[in-house]
Parts: sequence; C-alpha cells; structure tokens
Amino acid sequence: MNRILLFTGLSFIAVFSAGCGTGPEQPAQPMCTADAEAEAVMASAEHVLGQMHFAIDKADVRQGYIRTRPLTGAQLFELWRKDNVGQFNTAEANLQTVRRTVEINVSREDGQVCADCVVTVERMSLPQREAVSTSHASAMFTRSSPSFQQLELNPEQQEDMTWIELGRDGRLEAEILRQLRVRL
Repeated sequence: MNRILLFTGLSFIAVFSAGCGTGPEQPAQPMCTADAEAEAVMASAEHVLGQMHFAIDKADVRQGYIRTRPLTGAQLFELWRKDNVGQFNTAEANLQTVRRTVEINVSREDGQVCADCVVTVERMSLPQREAVSTSHASAMFTRSSPSFQQLELNPEQQEDMTWIELGRDGRLEAEILRQLRVRL
C-alpha cells in the first residue's frame, strides 16, 4: 500500500514539475485586423470570454472596453474549463486559490481595429490560526468538520482575507487573443 502511495505521489510530482519551473510568459501582443469593425470585435470578445466561463462585469462599446468579474482558477477535474493555460497555471490553480480578471481594450489605430488583452492574476491569502490539536486542524481555516471540508470563513478571517496580485497571465492573454482572431 505504501508503495502505491509513493508511486502516485512521485507520478504527480513528475507530471507537474515540468511546468512548475517557469511562471507566466510575457504579456501578449495586441491583435490588429483591418477586416472588422470595432463593434464586431467587441461582440466576438464577449463571446470568447463567455465560452471560457468569464462573467462580464462591464462592457462599454463606445469606449471599446470589457472587464470581467474575477474567476477562480479551474481545478484539475474541471475538464470543460479553459482558463488555465499551460502546466504552470494548472498546477498553481490546483495548489492554491487563484483568480483571474480579464480586461480587453478595443481601439482604432492606423486604419485597423486592435484588441489588447490584460489578465490579472491574484492569490487568496488567509490569516493563519494556531492548531491546538490534530482534531482542530480541519477548522484551522474554516468551520469544516474532519469528514467534510468546505471553505466557510470565520468573521475574523473575512476581515483579514486579502487577494495578493501576482501579475499578468501572458499565456491566457495570448489564448484569448488567438480565439478572438479565429472567431473574426
């Protein structure tokens, strides 16, 4: 039994270690096209974000601006979700709580319509609590029981909970712009 657990653990580490050494890539270059109107690019961007399960928080066609609500990163078993691009982002979202917010700016430049995408990544930071015994370990961060784990924050934790900005997710930016280009 111990060999099976050891093999499973080593296999998991081997699968994710290839992508854990590198973080998100550089920000993606804006996508420009002369064959589309700004309104069509905005509509296509909203469609692409919807397909990736992002909820639109603000969309202003006149300003050429779209912002989504923060979306918590997909877990390994959520095969239908496409917001983790690359092994690093998949591993990160499965090891800690991260969320992403997408902003798309559509503008006219030199007779072309250009779309720029910025994806901001944040990690949840919960205040630590002291575990006085192993039976209290399940309630260290939540009010969960040992048999059923659930993220339900205590009032003092909610006050101290913060989101730490990790920077941009260049891989997701590039994927959103690639899908937008294909859709147009």
